[in-house]
Amino acid sequence: MVFRNMIRWGDAPKRKEQLDEYIDHTGVAAFGKKKVRASEKINTVASHFNRVAPKYDLMNSILSMGLQHVWKRAAVRMMNIEKGDRLIDVCGGTGDLAVLAARQAGPSGFVAIYDFNRAMMNAGQDKIRPGKIAPITCVQGDAECIAFPDNTFDGAMVGFGIRNVTHLKKGFSEMHRVLRPGGRIMCLDFSKPVNTFFRGLYDFYSFNIMPFLGGLIVGSAQSYACLSETIRIFPLPDELAHILETIGFEQVGYKRMTNGIAVIHVGVKSA
Repeated sequence: MVFRNMIRWGDAPKRKEQLDEYIDHTGVAAFGKKKVRASEKINTVASHFNRVAPKYDLMNSILSMGLQHVWKRAAVRMMNIEKGDRLIDVCGGTGDLAVLAARQAGPSGFVAIYDFNRAMMNAGQDKIRPGKIAPITCVQGDAECIAFPDNTFDGAMVGFGIRNVTHLKKGFSEMHRVLRPGGRIMCLDFSKPVNTFFRGLYDFYSFNIMPFLGGLIVGSAQSYACLSETIRIFPLPDELAHILETIGFEQVGYKRMTNGIAVIHVGVKSA
């Protein structure tokens, strides 16, 4: 089966429609192909994650063929976490990145999983076990208004979540605010495969296999078609790097993983 209305990789004007300036001007935000009022997007996203939360980790492992774990470990390594660091995992969901970071920070550190969706955080509670890792706490809140003071954290990370924030730049600006001077940001998200042939295979997989498995395992094919749609209108790596620089991050760089399916961005808050 082929989705005839498959969303194509967005051109530059289409990707700009995902940015704060366009959303503030029009009052309209996108969640994949679906257009909603900006004020309602958070509820649309919440409904999506409420549906997928119970089997979110299982589906991620199946759909990525286990590669998500490789990407996440690489992303956390690129943060250069030190013992005793205080870290925040924005849009942290079920806590994969938080647990990896807590191992690096050790018992003297601290990690906050920050997410607006309680169902997602509840689904990851079994991963948070006491041990030789930093204590992890879950905080329910909006990524556009992080409930921590300025200069609180040594590192801030977001994995596969910033696409779902209504005002992307506002979310990154809040991460910048709560970082101490010299603190590090890491963003891991999906992107456009580099190789044209590989991209074609990925498109077929995204709009045929993924929704089929989503319907079979989770009971919602549309949720996983929507996931693929949001990826195709997300800023490309160079564009996202520029956004981070305009917000005030320095030493911004990125690393493509698996032919560019996933990309890890890092940067430093100026001292």
